Amino acid sequence: MGSGNLELIFDSVGHFGRYQIFIYFICAFQNISCGIHYLASVFLSMSPQHTCRPPGNVSQVLFQDISSWRLEDIWTQFSVGREEHIIVQLQDGEIWELTSCHRFRRDDKSSLNYDYNGHKSSFPCLDGYIYDKSKWRSTVVTEWDLVCNREWFGRLIQPTFMFGVLLGAVIFGYVSDRAGRRLVLWATSTGVFLFGIATAFTYDYYSFIIARFLLAMSGSGYLVVVFVYVTEFVGMQSRTWACIHLHSFFAFGTMVVALTGYLVRTWWIYQIVLSTVTVPFVLCCWMLPETPFWLLSEGEYEEAQKVIDTMAEWNRTRSCKLSELLSLDHNSSAGCFGFYTLSLNSVNLGGNEYLNLFLMGAVEIPAYFFVCFGMDRVGRRSILVFSLLSSAVTSGVIMVIPKGYQVWRVVATMAGKFSIGAAFGLAYLYTAELYPTVVRSLAVGSGSTVGRVGSIVAPFCISLSSVWTFMPQLLVGTFGFMSGVLTLMLPETLGKPLTTTWKETEKESSSGKLLSTTNNTALENIAVVSSDDSGLNK
Repeated sequence: MGSGNLELIFDSVGHFGRYQIFIYFICAFQNISCGIHYLASVFLSMSPQHTCRPPGNVSQVLFQDISSWRLEDIWTQFSVGREEHIIVQLQDGEIWELTSCHRFRRDDKSSLNYDYNGHKSSFPCLDGYIYDKSKWRSTVVTEWDLVCNREWFGRLIQPTFMFGVLLGAVIFGYVSDRAGRRLVLWATSTGVFLFGIATAFTYDYYSFIIARFLLAMSGSGYLVVVFVYVTEFVGMQSRTWACIHLHSFFAFGTMVVALTGYLVRTWWIYQIVLSTVTVPFVLCCWMLPETPFWLLSEGEYEEAQKVIDTMAEWNRTRSCKLSELLSLDHNSSAGCFGFYTLSLNSVNLGGNEYLNLFLMGAVEIPAYFFVCFGMDRVGRRSILVFSLLSSAVTSGVIMVIPKGYQVWRVVATMAGKFSIGAAFGLAYLYTAELYPTVVRSLAVGSGSTVGRVGSIVAPFCISLSSVWTFMPQLLVGTFGFMSGVLTLMLPETLGKPLTTTWKETEKESSSGKLLSTTNNTALENIAVVSSDDSGLNK
């Protein structure tokens, strides 16, 4: 049986009817939660200004020409990026110079001047640190003192999360192809909720990292499998818009992070609030059916027929017999595989970081509209090449804009985010269309894994700016240009049906023919069957 003909069912039951819309928005809502947890560390691991805690009670504070009784009143006078020190006099008369990572005791107790040239003794920060709490009352950095000689612990938070994303994409992609899409959606969505809540109640840095790692694996597994799940439930006429805009919900999650970070300034409360977003999906995910494509790939023809009947009933259309549909002899073409994911991490969240993060999420949404309009008109490959090369060009533009033109630098950065967001969203659908059902989730997951390698490396690449200011932009631009050129070698998938097995893919590649899924006369001759089976839980 040629299961490539399964695409023909959508001409009968509807490409994006009430049944698919219901399933789509249940799945898309969970994408918001995944977007939240991917970006949550922006505020979770925020490192505020700090100084060593003095070994005693403070009676007077001096910073440059400002005198105060409390250290908390000094933070507003600090200059970002400068190593400045605070002078404090303790109640026992000792005078200490406090810096971010060191403290010095003056031998001359009578000198409370800011500038001091006498002898002083150096001591480590054994009594902890005092943090600026004007923006955040607590973060994981302040919770476990991830500063100074422990700063690298804080820098590992996002890379270890992305390593979990990397493993989750491959592992759950493979499991989905073997055990089914629905089972993985249940397991990963439950994991996102449980590990999200567990993160808020971790008692030390290591348990926090482990909880976040498992959360990353769950969220990544969900994102990969839900994309394939939606791809296999939506017909060709609506597939582009439906699949690409799954990423829009992820972008909404980014904006939710910015809003929540602005309203909630305690890290564990912030984490709990963000984790509750996934509750509606956990309550509804049991209603999701398995996809007909996967059921047919496993030989479950009766179960696949039940799903088709239910789809037709919800959409108020006619159903069709899979046994007759799959016996039709049609050919279609597919091709080789190519995948590219580009990670941009060259934006410095300075100034109003809440607004900047919100804008970074908002700029992705028009990028997905651009992809949807372009993909169905000029093809997947052309738009992907254009987006990748545009990301390379904008990276070069950022390099030549003078530092004083901050507004233009932000505009160029948002343009780069637009291009990279378009390429990222398109690559998921392109991959799903290139590969057959038996390995589709694994293919999308493997491609996502390659992208996460970039996400892991990105935070460390930022430090290359110390070698040359524009080294991060040069790397991003170079990879964007190379990927755009290599994408020209890939085949076009516009108008081609999804395949189920490798044999079908090879057959379609050799035939070079397209399968028409609209106004198909053979489909019109298929007998309409009535079915008493209904319900979304089948």
